[in-house]
Amino acid sequence: MDRGKCDRKKNSNVDIVAVLETQIDDLSPQVFGYLFDVLLNVGALDVFTQSAMMKKSRPGVLLTAICPVDKIEVCETIIFRETTTLGIRQTIQKRSILDREIKIVNTQYGEVRVKIATRGKGKNKTIINVHPEYEDCAAIASKFNQPLTSIQKIVLETFYSNMKSP
Repeated sequence: MDRGKCDRKKNSNVDIVAVLETQIDDLSPQVFGYLFDVLLNVGALDVFTQSAMMKKSRPGVLLTAICPVDKIEVCETIIFRETTTLGIRQTIQKRSILDREIKIVNTQYGEVRVKIATRGKGKNKTIINVHPEYEDCAAIASKFNQPLTSIQKIVLETFYSNMKSP
């Protein structure tokens, strides 16, 4: 296995990630936004929260951070430093991932990056998902006073139109 990556099937990529979880019921909600930024900046792949009912029927938050295995220590250090938790659960999991590439789409409003997720190689390569980059679309929507969803739709229409062109 090449640093946590392996082929499970001919057309899929699998990597190994750590899932770090802890429940918190005594932390100011303002801390979570900061915590997300810090964790993502050190290499966490995703960070999210969910509502949880804690012991003694207290409302709380389930914090989940997904990170590469080699980032467990740094992510745990940050979670312990920035929250009131006394323990973090670790689970090592396989994660199927699609190949990704970024292409530039030129629209009537300007350039927008588009993330293209594919599966397979060569003739067997299939586009699974195409998604305009939020930041690019939001900037254009704001600049031209247009609805964000309209800009996203234009980008996708332009992308697919260009695919049909020779």
